[in-house]
Amino acid sequence: MLLINNLSFFRNDNLIFENVNVSLSNGQVIQIRGKNGSGKTTFLKVILNILISKTGEIFWEGQNIKKNIFKFYNQVTYIADHNTSSRKLSVLDNIKFWKELSSSNLSDDDSLLLLETFNLKKYLNVETMYLSSGEIKKLELLRLVLEQKKLWILDEPYNHLDDLSTEILNQTFVDHINNDGIILFASHYNPVISKLEILEFN
Repeated sequence: MLLINNLSFFRNDNLIFENVNVSLSNGQVIQIRGKNGSGKTTFLKVILNILISKTGEIFWEGQNIKKNIFKFYNQVTYIADHNTSSRKLSVLDNIKFWKELSSSNLSDDDSLLLLETFNLKKYLNVETMYLSSGEIKKLELLRLVLEQKKLWILDEPYNHLDDLSTEILNQTFVDHINNDGIILFASHYNPVISKLEILEFN
């Protein structure tokens, strides 16, 4: 369970958000909605301890994340709104790097199946710099399955995706929560996902 109590954040004495409370249990997915500048990305970064809140606490499985940060990170996959794949590495080498970094047990056959599902298998040995924005986004999203983590935190995961890729991501979300996973994501896109809950940022 992810528990967020009375979280507030200031930037240069400007209040970005105040007293936000969220509880996320196994099998739950929450979308953060709001206009640009409302603090969605900042909120995600505070949860991840990238930014430090003015007030509030964050608990993962009953423990304050600041006292157990590595245990928390060990259960989180974070997909940012910018690319983390290496432009000079091939699609395959990026996948190998992510698997090793996360100590993933996913087999090579299953990795290839993922690439095929997202129509990336034909780019296996192509350097990422030669992919389109949509193809790079799909490569980033493969980490959700590759890393085998409990908690998924995503910032604008639907950017640059075509209709088919959007459907695949939606189904990937559904599969994860059906397996007791937890998802928190910020997006301007409004996906059709069963059990989806909304957190509005003004």
